[in-house]
Amino acid sequence: MPDTTPAPGSGTPSGPAAAPAPGPAAALDLTLDGPALTAALVDFPSVSGTEKPLADAIEQALRALPHLTVDRHGNNVIARTHLGRAERVVLAGHIDTVPIADNVPSRLDDDGVLWGCGTSDMKSGVAVQLRIAATVPEPNRDLTFIFYDNEEVAGHLNGLGHVADAHPDWLAADFAILLEPTTGEVEGGCQGTLRVHLRTRGERAHSARGWMGSNAIHSAAPILARLASYEPRRPVIDGLEFREGLNAVGIEGGVATNVIPDACTVVVNYRYAPDLSPEQAEAHVREVFADCGVDEFVVDDHTGGALPGLSHPAAAAFMAAVGGIAKPKFGWTDVSRFSALGVPAVNYGPGDPLYAHKRDEHVVVERIVHCERRLYDWLSARPR
Repeated sequence: MPDTTPAPGSGTPSGPAAAPAPGPAAALDLTLDGPALTAALVDFPSVSGTEKPLADAIEQALRALPHLTVDRHGNNVIARTHLGRAERVVLAGHIDTVPIADNVPSRLDDDGVLWGCGTSDMKSGVAVQLRIAATVPEPNRDLTFIFYDNEEVAGHLNGLGHVADAHPDWLAADFAILLEPTTGEVEGGCQGTLRVHLRTRGERAHSARGWMGSNAIHSAAPILARLASYEPRRPVIDGLEFREGLNAVGIEGGVATNVIPDACTVVVNYRYAPDLSPEQAEAHVREVFADCGVDEFVVDDHTGGALPGLSHPAAAAFMAAVGGIAKPKFGWTDVSRFSALGVPAVNYGPGDPLYAHKRDEHVVVERIVHCERRLYDWLSARPR
């Protein structure tokens, strides 16, 4: 059968992107090109917690593609090919955005820049996912497309986490790509993040008679000194140099301006390379502050990192297809959830992370076309 799949960029021209916000019955047109589809997604508001109409539209659009099976869990939509290929690759992206800041509807300027809430983080990446789902019916690797909700809010609400808990088989794969904004460059894995509260105790007294008490804020001085002298690791993993950090991100203490404080809390954040397990990371932080007079060590938040997995054959083939030099991900993304399932993962998307969540959020439309083209070429069943 001849391959009638349209090439990336061959859909409807984008034009001005100022469509009114769609209603619940609105549909998504997957024949639009990547930039136009991004604009349509931006004009489909989906602030965290309100994703259902967009999830409905994505599900409807994907069910119209006969080469995919489609499942749904809450407002999370999963579509898969079942061609018996030797490898399976996941393309994943979240469909929610931060609250709109007078930046919807979208706007396409004369310089080829699309402006609006979610253009960078990450509706341009979701548009690329949808375009690949529509234009590559016979990929050379089986594909799983994941569209999930509530990424921009508390971790316990994260839709990808809910799917991983309820249907881990839906996420089974050899390699995963999260289309978070990376300006079209591959960022391997991600760092883990640990936040702890280090508490010191003292005894209250009138500040005019300070010798009658014990100042808990003064007792925190060894903690701050240890942080100031700490030398973070810079391990190399899969050829990528990760840079760790151990930093105070908050301090709280004091009762009144005439009272010696009896309690102080230093909040410390440890960003660690993915060669450490969560248990190893916590043990390291406990060791760092073991002799600093900490009265209470409380883990406030902890999520492990993700190994880059660039040595995996699918990852190597992906790097060869997209070109460039992979970089480490300085920060945490949902690739960590794939790593926990034993699936190596990278971040690769058209958005610019420097403009994520900003009022002037935008994306260069050429990057959308570029990312789609690279994925299309890598996943097409035949040489083009």
